[in-house]
Amino acid sequence: MSRAAANDGRRGMALLNAALWIRRNLFSTWLNAALTVAALSFLYMTVPPLIDWALLDAAFRGSSGRDCPDPDAACWVFVRVRFDQFIYGSYPVAERWRVDLVFALAAIGVLGLLLPRVPQRKWITPALIVLLPVIGGAILSGGWAGLTPVPTGEWGGLMLTLVVAVWGIVSSLPLGLLLALGRRSRMRLVRGFSIGFIELWRGVPLIAVLFMAAVMFPLFVPAGTEFDTLLRALIALSLFNAAYMAEVFRGGLQAIPTGQYEAAKALGLGYWRMMALVILPQAIRIVIPGIVNTCIAIFKETTLVLVIGLFDLLGAVQAGVADPDWLIGDHIRTTGYVFVAFVFWVFCFAMSRYSLRFGARTPDAPTA
Repeated sequence: MSRAAANDGRRGMALLNAALWIRRNLFSTWLNAALTVAALSFLYMTVPPLIDWALLDAAFRGSSGRDCPDPDAACWVFVRVRFDQFIYGSYPVAERWRVDLVFALAAIGVLGLLLPRVPQRKWITPALIVLLPVIGGAILSGGWAGLTPVPTGEWGGLMLTLVVAVWGIVSSLPLGLLLALGRRSRMRLVRGFSIGFIELWRGVPLIAVLFMAAVMFPLFVPAGTEFDTLLRALIALSLFNAAYMAEVFRGGLQAIPTGQYEAAKALGLGYWRMMALVILPQAIRIVIPGIVNTCIAIFKETTLVLVIGLFDLLGAVQAGVADPDWLIGDHIRTTGYVFVAFVFWVFCFAMSRYSLRFGARTPDAPTA
């Protein structure tokens, strides 16, 4: 058989396999066929106009809103010109290398988690959770080792979004775990306090918590006492999200069979050793999807800091839209919001995919 005939045979088999796959997965029943046709119709009606708006008719060159005359097309000039403000906010230009340094440290840590053969890989996660927030906060704040102090009022953009998100996630994990253990404690006082704390914070909307922290809290402290607005917001986020994280951990603790507790006690393990060596490793594996889901929610909740005057990524975009140079149409605002949505989607999707990868290589918890 000639090479051309062999290639034709392989192409024919490939086409046949493709046709069989389409038949089996997309048109196996009349309902699947109808859903397939509806999905293709929806894509046909939405994807071409989206490509026209975002790429073919969009404006990429220029320096102001006058360079985006088409109200039915994206204005990527707006994103390009104000990109620095979207990333750094009002952080001093001469000190932005410090933000880049913190970003680089975080990127190195994340890369170490993704690469399978990194030495001492088990210490990367604790370093990211414990050391990076402390070191990053010290670098960004300055005031030591010759670093110029930068007040938190000048923080903004994506940098502030990540600061708030990382702090909310890192602080809510240990607090939530302690609350979950307290809620299952046999000591009535500890259990009552934990239940009251969790139910109180879960019953109040986050926007009200932030408002109380930023506006009402100063009314209850002695005159002349000042607390940084960002610090108050971070504390409020920690307490609020710890209540939700506690319920996630509680679900994992309740999923552990009673036999695991009895076996640990039979070995002579005390309460804390039993939790650290037997119960928590199994419970945490079970609740990884819930933890990641809560972390994604925390990341998206960072946009609410705008209501107390902190300009995160969304706030920076809204401030840019209000600039007179860009007050030419709603397509500027739409482009900015699409950019924010894409950035948030990238981070949330990355967290989701990493959790799936982590769960795939983590052995299942014992069931008996």
